[in-house]
Amino acid sequence: MKRIYLIAALVCFTAKSFSQGSPDYGAGMKFNLKEDGSKYLRVLAWNQVWLRSTQMNPGTMINGEEASSSTDIGNRRLRILLHAQVSPRYMIVTHFGINNQTFTNGGAAGTAGTGGYGQGKKPGLFFHDAWNEYALVLPQADKKFSLSLGGGLHYYMGLSRMTMSSTLNYLAIDAPIFNWPLIENSDQFARQGGLFAKGKYGKFEYRVSYNKPFATNLAPADVPTSDLAVAVDNSGNTKWSKAGYFEYQFFDIESNVLPYKVGSYLGTKKMFNIGAGFYNAPNATRTSVAGNVEKHDITLLSADVFLDMPIGNPEKKMAITAYSVFYDYDFGPNYLRNLGIMNVGVANPDFTGATALAGAGNLQPTIGSGNIWYTQAGVLLPTSQEKPKVRIQPFGAFTYKDFDALEQSSSQFDIGANFFIDGHHAKITTQYSTRPVYTAPDTKTSKGEFILQLQIYL
Repeated sequence: MKRIYLIAALVCFTAKSFSQGSPDYGAGMKFNLKEDGSKYLRVLAWNQVWLRSTQMNPGTMINGEEASSSTDIGNRRLRILLHAQVSPRYMIVTHFGINNQTFTNGGAAGTAGTGGYGQGKKPGLFFHDAWNEYALVLPQADKKFSLSLGGGLHYYMGLSRMTMSSTLNYLAIDAPIFNWPLIENSDQFARQGGLFAKGKYGKFEYRVSYNKPFATNLAPADVPTSDLAVAVDNSGNTKWSKAGYFEYQFFDIESNVLPYKVGSYLGTKKMFNIGAGFYNAPNATRTSVAGNVEKHDITLLSADVFLDMPIGNPEKKMAITAYSVFYDYDFGPNYLRNLGIMNVGVANPDFTGATALAGAGNLQPTIGSGNIWYTQAGVLLPTSQEKPKVRIQPFGAFTYKDFDALEQSSSQFDIGANFFIDGHHAKITTQYSTRPVYTAPDTKTSKGEFILQLQIYL
């Protein structure tokens, strides 16, 4: 009976994790490998298409022409995830796909110019996740404690809820990117290879991991004095990293079958969680002062709070979602990374004005030594219909960044709305976002970007 209960719980938790807001979807594409359901395979496939209108940073050109703005369409994500429960204790997860394909970039390695393998074409699939997991202590109705161990290329990277967020059910159009502070430097698209442990004790959930970061070898610029030193990613003979995230769930208990944290439950759960996490990698960055190279640890800390619950008259099906996180990042002196999602711009060598310190296109100061505070909130509007054709969820987000490398802090915002056709399974999202544009460490302006996203997943 305990085994039957466990199988039912696993199927229920997994279905709920991927069917928020859709009364018709059920467990999705699930194939039983045994009649009793003790062995099964679940297949998830999703696509996020972005249509954008973007103000470019000063000094930008696109495909050889000067550009102050751009409109385009691109594939933000095209993914497939396979989740196999081989037995009540043993699970395999494989996740692959592409990201960030635009009309100028995101193609396979070596694609360029014009033709069948021209710029932006035929992007290469790669693995995002590939791990095995074994449950040492099974979750059972009469026991508070559970423990699973696993290893491989995994997403249990600690730090914050949004660091391990699902890309299927965001409140805003996407993550703010600084929630993945190692992105594509010492990780592989927010993943590292290593070992992890996860589990629960009542309402307390824990996730810890021990990982081998991907090697980095950027050369630091040599400067005459230490106050001018700028740390860059250079790990040498890479040391193992440690990460963890610990969370207390006051009301409903979230599933931890898979690592992906839900962004908005659309009122299907009553959630109030507080969490804290860390990431540490020894000797992961370097500076050079008067010819002397010094190594620095990466130490990242965070604390966050998540709220998602129904509000008002239950017949109206209203819900509120809110999330706030504070990051304290130390990568070494004056460390700074400038990033831009699906950036189609490159530097214009003939531009004579003041260029953006971050670079061309939609680049902005995104990750660095210093502090970041991010808050988002949204409301699922009421409906009087049992199965409305569209549900609407307006939202807003605010970001405050204070990086050591810049003399001025920055504030930016996002505002938009989700239009749910079938919960998160079929939705349209609109969002307008601002970003800071520094032309000097103490001088900044602002640029904007409008995005319309079409999302569908099965």
